[in-house]
Amino acid sequence: MSLMMAFSVVLIVLSLGDIISTKTKAFIPSVFVAALLFLFGFWTFFPADIVALAGFQTPIVYLSMYLLITHMGTMLSLRELASQWRTIAVALIGIVGIVALTMTAGAALFGFQTAVVATPPLTGGIVAAIVMSEAATKLGFDNLAVLAIITYVMQGFVGYPLTAMMLKKEGTRLLSGFRSGEIKHVKTTEKVDEPKRKKLIPATPEAYQTTYVVLMKLGLTAWAAVGFAALLKPVVDISPYVMCLFFGVIAQELGFVEQRPLNLSGSFGFLITGLMAFVFAGLARATPSMLAEIALPLVGIIVLGVSGMAVLSMLLGKRLGYTKEMSFAIALTALYGFPPNYILTEEASKALASTTEERDFLMDEMLPKMLVGGFTTVTIVSVIIAGIFINFM
Repeated sequence: MSLMMAFSVVLIVLSLGDIISTKTKAFIPSVFVAALLFLFGFWTFFPADIVALAGFQTPIVYLSMYLLITHMGTMLSLRELASQWRTIAVALIGIVGIVALTMTAGAALFGFQTAVVATPPLTGGIVAAIVMSEAATKLGFDNLAVLAIITYVMQGFVGYPLTAMMLKKEGTRLLSGFRSGEIKHVKTTEKVDEPKRKKLIPATPEAYQTTYVVLMKLGLTAWAAVGFAALLKPVVDISPYVMCLFFGVIAQELGFVEQRPLNLSGSFGFLITGLMAFVFAGLARATPSMLAEIALPLVGIIVLGVSGMAVLSMLLGKRLGYTKEMSFAIALTALYGFPPNYILTEEASKALASTTEERDFLMDEMLPKMLVGGFTTVTIVSVIIAGIFINFM
């Protein structure tokens, strides 16, 4: 395929996902549709490297990830981040639920080694999947090496529709309260008193908020975050993605970076497109023969993990004041992380809201929880679990 042909095909797939999601009012999420279409494409006529051929190669993907996560940080205030301790607790208990069932019932049904290899990828992180896959390969367990990668790739097929269902139920409840006046819109991204509060760094005059200037400041913030994570690595290994989130929060609080800088510069849509395409590129590894060979343990481990996650997250969430739908949605971010957690939240909000004000209300209520949940599980905990489980091989 040529560059433009590959780009067009990738965008046709992503567009069909959006169209079907819009037609069904997010009952069928776009990420689920796109994942199915990519899987069918890879099994038929898509070249395995179609995403790279379309121009979304590794350097631009990493750049997109750093900039997008820093951008997401600007949407959270320090107060908001601190207030999300309940979200972190629910996300963590969801991981405990996964491990509890996969390492007991899963180990009994499919074997201890199978459970050990499949559990870390089920907590969401591609890094965890790669670590377990490489460990299995070194020990000569080729099927288990494939299982680690396929578990990571396929769990989204369970996570996407379940999350869409939970977010729509939660969004419906929130919207009902908002329309009746029982729930007030406490904005997290653009507070009413925000202009009155002076920041350490004066705001850039509007005339100078050009695309280049806005991206320059965002890039410097992400660069500082990645460099700081590398500086700390000999002492404590913190993911540069997590650091980008925190630096985005701090840079916005100080006034160095504007809120939603990628939207301000008109760059958000293109970067999220490349990142989503890269996520689906992993489906190229899921060949029919591989799936047939590991289908039973794959399905069994995912079902057990999600069941354990659902029970514990809902129980703790209820005690912390969250609904069972929001609690389960937060825990489900372990199955895919960012950016699908953003896409799914946005789709549910757009499908339910009748006005821009209602959409903003739903995003402000649900998105911070979904973002923090995703970073807690996928970016942090999955890597820690892989580091522990690799010793059980």
